[in-house]
Order: sequence, then structure tokens, then C-alpha cells
Amino acid sequence: MRYVEVRATKGPFEVYLHAVEDAGSESFLDLGEFPPFDPDDEAGEFGRLLGMAGDPLAAVDVAEQHAGAERDRWVNEGVVQDEYGDFVRAGRPVGVSADGRRWPNVPDAV
Repeated sequence: MRYVEVRATKGPFEVYLHAVEDAGSESFLDLGEFPPFDPDDEAGEFGRLLGMAGDPLAAVDVAEQHAGAERDRWVNEGVVQDEYGDFVRAGRPVGVSADGRRWPNVPDAV
């Protein structure tokens, strides 16, 4: 399972791509605790840096360009667990989100 995170730092915003094992359940939704998809990839544990940007909107642009993120699908950090919970309760549909929207084609990370 893949998701993008924008981190605010003292400098530019950092954009990370996370690839984690879908290890959750209805009672375990904390994506930050899921093991990396590739345990041999040391960078995978903290996310792969896709790029940096000077402001939040530019960071979203980086996520769109390098990870196939969709601008209208962003959620706050505390809400991502709710979104994942909806996905689990929907039976982990293949190729679509819990609300029936198709997953974007995801370009390779840089």
C-alpha cells in the first residue's frame, strides 16, 4: 500500500512516498506502524523523499508529479486512519478506493 506525506520542516516542505505492507484491520488502522513493504530498503522505513518545495501548494504539485497524488484526495494526518478504515470495511476493493474511485496511475518515484 502506498501513500504520500508532506512534512513541514524549518526549511522547505518535504514530500515522502511510503510503501508499507497492508497489515491493518478494523482494530489496527495506524499506517505509521505498518511494516515497510520492502524490509531490505532502509529508506522505506521512513519514506522515500520525492522532493522539496517552498510552500504547501508546491509540495502538493511535487506529490502529483512524482507519485500520482490527486489534489482533491488529500486528508490531514489524523484522518488517514479513517480513510484506511473505510477501505478495510469495504473489503479492500482492487483497483478502486472505498468510495468507488479508480486509483490513479502511479509514476515511478525519483
